Amino acid sequence: MRDIQNSVCELSVQGETVRVVQLTDTHLKTHEGGKLLGLDTDYSLQAIVDLVNKEYPKPDCVLGTGDLADSGSEDAYRRLIGYFDQVSPEHFWLPGNHDLRDVMIEVGGAERVPGEIRMGAWQIVMLDSQLPGEVGGHLGHSELQRLQECLTAGAEAGLHTLICLHHQPVPVGCEWLDEQMVSDADSFFEILARYPRVRALLWGHVHQELDQQREDLRLLCTPSTCVQFLPQQIDFAVDTREPGYRWLELDADGSIRTDVSRAVSQAFPVDRKASGYL
Repeated sequence: MRDIQNSVCELSVQGETVRVVQLTDTHLKTHEGGKLLGLDTDYSLQAIVDLVNKEYPKPDCVLGTGDLADSGSEDAYRRLIGYFDQVSPEHFWLPGNHDLRDVMIEVGGAERVPGEIRMGAWQIVMLDSQLPGEVGGHLGHSELQRLQECLTAGAEAGLHTLICLHHQPVPVGCEWLDEQMVSDADSFFEILARYPRVRALLWGHVHQELDQQREDLRLLCTPSTCVQFLPQQIDFAVDTREPGYRWLELDADGSIRTDVSRAVSQAFPVDRKASGYL
């Protein structure tokens, strides 16, 4: 059974706006310098960390939304702490399909994998969409029930909500990736429809950028800090776009300002002929 973390982490912020950085799909290998499709993922993550510190220094927290270690190794998570600490001492993780949740907790502590973060006028709900042993995503009854409880408590406290997960809950337009989306997304959205203070969903997994509206709900996904996937494809294909990150500013009135930035001044060679990477 999934080890669900029900803890609530409360952080103070300066001013009324919550400033957040999302770093996702870092795919750190067991040993420093390991490569994914020809790209050194430590090198690319450090490049993105440097870019964040130049463009968006001292955010209130960093959200690592899964596939942080390519094979769930202890050494990879230890290095991850060092990279994320360069941006903010407050960083929180979600497991992706490549991660091992128990190892994440063993290395980073349970406080790195909370169920909810409260900052200013916001709650950030961290959902676990990992289905152990599978590539695709699933929330399941227990996680959906926890979500409902979090949203009820948040609404009673007058908080706006950002929900984070690893897998996409909506199609992104890549046939091969959309086979891996959250399988019980219909149940997920049925719950969200009852909570109008949910402002946005934020995820990783697809190694692409997306910013759409679903009625009043903002749908956001973010490039990987390493290899990118080519949008609008039937089968696996690698993109030549650079690694990136997302910044978000969550205002007290529930509005969100956000954008993606990429490390355009550096070269990140990848194997474009690859037919997959799992």
